[in-house]
Amino acid sequence: MIASPLGWTGFGQWMFVLSAFAAMLLAVWLWDRRRRGKPASRAEMSALALGGVWALFVAGIGAGTFVAQLAEVARNLGWLFVLYSLFARDNRHNTVGPVRPVLIVLAMVELLQPVLLLLNLRAQGIPAAITMIFQISVMFRLLLATGALVLVHNLYAGAMTAQRAVVRWTCLALALMWGYDLNYYTIAYLGGAVPAELVALRGLAQGLSILLLALGTLRGGSALRFSPSRSVAFQSLSLLVIGAYLLVMVGAAQSVSWLGGNVSQLAQLGFAFATTVVILALVPSGRLRSYLNVMLAKHFFQHRYDYRAEWQRFTRTIGRGGANAMPLHARVVQSLADITDSARGLLLVPGDNGDLTLAARWQWHTLEVPAEAMDAKAAAFFEKRGFIVDLDEVRAGIDHQGEAEAMPRWLVAEESVWALVPLLHYDRLVGLVVLGRPALARKLDWEDFDLLRVVGQQLASYLAEHNGQVALLEASRFDEFNRRIAFVMHDIKNLASQLALLSRNAERHADNPEFRKDMLVTLRNAADKLNGLLARLSRYGAGNVQGLEEVDAAGVINAIAARYAAGTSGNIDMPQVYVTDAQQCPVLANRETLEQVLLHLLQNAIDASPPGMAVFLQTRVDGLNGVIEVIDTGCGMSADFVRNRLFKPFVSTKSGGFGIGAFEARELVRAMRGRLDVESREGLGSRFTVRLPLAAAANLAQSLENAGEAGAQKVA
Repeated sequence: MIASPLGWTGFGQWMFVLSAFAAMLLAVWLWDRRRRGKPASRAEMSALALGGVWALFVAGIGAGTFVAQLAEVARNLGWLFVLYSLFARDNRHNTVGPVRPVLIVLAMVELLQPVLLLLNLRAQGIPAAITMIFQISVMFRLLLATGALVLVHNLYAGAMTAQRAVVRWTCLALALMWGYDLNYYTIAYLGGAVPAELVALRGLAQGLSILLLALGTLRGGSALRFSPSRSVAFQSLSLLVIGAYLLVMVGAAQSVSWLGGNVSQLAQLGFAFATTVVILALVPSGRLRSYLNVMLAKHFFQHRYDYRAEWQRFTRTIGRGGANAMPLHARVVQSLADITDSARGLLLVPGDNGDLTLAARWQWHTLEVPAEAMDAKAAAFFEKRGFIVDLDEVRAGIDHQGEAEAMPRWLVAEESVWALVPLLHYDRLVGLVVLGRPALARKLDWEDFDLLRVVGQQLASYLAEHNGQVALLEASRFDEFNRRIAFVMHDIKNLASQLALLSRNAERHADNPEFRKDMLVTLRNAADKLNGLLARLSRYGAGNVQGLEEVDAAGVINAIAARYAAGTSGNIDMPQVYVTDAQQCPVLANRETLEQVLLHLLQNAIDASPPGMAVFLQTRVDGLNGVIEVIDTGCGMSADFVRNRLFKPFVSTKSGGFGIGAFEARELVRAMRGRLDVESREGLGSRFTVRLPLAAAANLAQSLENAGEAGAQKVA
């Protein structure tokens, strides 16, 4: 074991001599391979020769001499050129673009070393200047080692999986050489000098690097394609930023130490406090991370998206299951929002009248969405064009395919709405995703449109499959309902048989008083059974509404409110029913049917409201329609529940409920040529809106229809 500095010096000399011999031998062997027509890198031969010369100078005259330092500069430049040649090995010059600026900066930093050497010669006899030049030189070498290690990492991690074996040994050799240099110069900076032991071991590290290069050369090579992933590039940039930050910190600490005394301590504390505040403010910033991702994608990659990673994330989001998983409609929004870095979104789906209604929200509970989010004309535009709309362009007055005219006002007025993505399945619109503005807003380009269009088609197929499953489930429930009705039909059949038998016996025994007495009893029992059965069925049968006439909607809601007021008088725990606005509103309807609908909606509002809370009724005229609204401030309903469960028969949230009340109410309103809309927000309440044609407008429409039919008959 070598213990003395002199022993370490001798050991180091032998190590540098051996590494020089190995480098020259490998360089000559590569030159001979190239002369015989076999593949060999000129850059690697030059770097080996320069490294061998440097090792000889260090072994002969010492590592700190002027000539040895110049030789080290040449060696480092040679290996930087080797890195450049590896990145451009397959003549893909566009892949070298991202790393060329880094290589140029590192080469310029290394070329400052000769200037520092000349200044060191001029500053002989000035200890403070010599110390400062030494520290600056070491800082530059630390920057070189850090940047070179980042490039080596990028070279290996960015190569295709099958091609990593080609550069594995070269990357290991460069990582060993510059990794040792990083520790070597770090200790030199902290200690103010280079220990003899580290100089000696540097020769050993140089020799091991040459050995790894030889192993890599013996294994042969092939064309290399550099294709770094987004995560590798982001991590490499982060490593480079961290290295630069450490150098700045070291330089700042050394600068303030020259001040001395209390001023030095105050400056160091102030600098540490300021940098800590900056880090705490910027590191958690989502906007900063978004900016870095956009900058990397724009300047370091040919394509904005890593399609493999995006498709894996998309599949994970859509395929997520379990009790805690979000509904499919919310996951549809999230999968699209993740692609564009949007923090929120909505899903609109086609309603029964061809318009678009809200189906789901994802992290966007504050946006006010009308019951009719988009009319049928706008929905038809998206179904025909499949156009992805950038709302910023619409607000700027840019109109590509007539989308500006189709946009509803509430979408254009809401600045946080960023883009609209239609979901088409076999040229049929099954949904429209509304994306919120991302943290770092940008203009959508062709790559965004292509990816969003493909993902939209995939999402449309999922929604279409989901809708098909819901339809099958509903059909099965109707089948179950039909089986239940079979029992009712059985009872009716038994009654019909009894009555038929009674009629046949009456022909023979009509004169028998006892028979007539039994016949009356039998008829009374049959009638009671039929009336009871009809009463039960009428509760759930919507059917066609007959006898439409002019009905004052204001009078109907006043009568209903008075009925509830009489029933809840003096009971403060029961919800109170108030008429807030009873405008005269003559609509075309059946009064009993309209009361049945409103009583059902009012009872639902009361059931959803806490004890003592108010439920409001009001009427108004809206164009050619009369509007009746039932408003509560109860628990409310989610968009998913309103869309997929509220109007589905046989689905009930009440214990023992048959689940057909809301469905029956909607069908009754439709039978009166009207429409039932719902707006609800969880925790805030619900608004049920019954729209019926005004009596005057309905009479006018009927007159025009009759005139048209008469004209058609006359022509015929």
